[in-house]
Amino acid sequence: MPDAVAGPSGAGASRRAGVLGHPITHSLSPALHGAAYKALGLAWTYDAYDVTEESLPDFVAALDGTWGGLSLTMPLKVAAMPLVEFIEPMAKLVGAINTVLVQPVGTRLQLVGANTDVHGVVAALAEGGVSAATEGVVIGGGATATSALAALGRLGVTRPVVVVRNRARAGGLMRAATKMGVEPRFVALEDAPHYLADAEAVVSTVPAEAGAALVPALGPVRPQAVLLDAVYSPLVTPLGAAWRAAGGTFVPGTRMLLHQAGEQVRLMTGMAAPLDAMAKVLPDA
Repeated sequence: MPDAVAGPSGAGASRRAGVLGHPITHSLSPALHGAAYKALGLAWTYDAYDVTEESLPDFVAALDGTWGGLSLTMPLKVAAMPLVEFIEPMAKLVGAINTVLVQPVGTRLQLVGANTDVHGVVAALAEGGVSAATEGVVIGGGATATSALAALGRLGVTRPVVVVRNRARAGGLMRAATKMGVEPRFVALEDAPHYLADAEAVVSTVPAEAGAALVPALGPVRPQAVLLDAVYSPLVTPLGAAWRAAGGTFVPGTRMLLHQAGEQVRLMTGMAAPLDAMAKVLPDA
């Protein structure tokens, strides 16, 4: 763990934070966190850092008392786990962290790993009108899909359908599902439209072009069914547009991003996130 050094303390003091990933130029996190700090009257700074799995240990080792926390995006959500001292229960359950809190403990720093993606999915689905469900679908098998699985579990989905192109690459999701006490049903991409028709909540975590492969066979969906697409470039994905046309409600990935970032702001600063101010910097679908 990094050694603590003299530096600012308290949420009101000047602190540093940032988002790490590779590539990182597309990230909306600096705008979101910057808007939050301005609205809260905090003298914090937040920047984007291009960091690979190989360079992550050196970056983390160089953290000092001027830092308040880090946001992590791909491909670092799993790679960072061995580098923190404590992992919060939800993050441990999911097997991925997207947040690192830098906390002074005596004369040293303690790094705490957390996962706010689950919170982001739950809150975004609630915006679409779903706060409880029994039939849910996750498209994808990576770290974000695992968080989506946990989120659907919170809503009451105990037997979620997981649409994967390659089940062999979903080992982390399968292990996490066992810990969560849910029983995922894995289906191939070509079989997904049947299950999408019956779903109350769907979370897509695959690239836009992969989700587009589902469009030709997509039929009518439940009128109140919600699709959250974690992708936000393009803002309205081909699958999202088709979902709307099929009678469902589409929630863009920027809403998940907003809520997971807001939870990061709360964890890092100890202050409630100003979501309205943060939302103003996001594109509107």
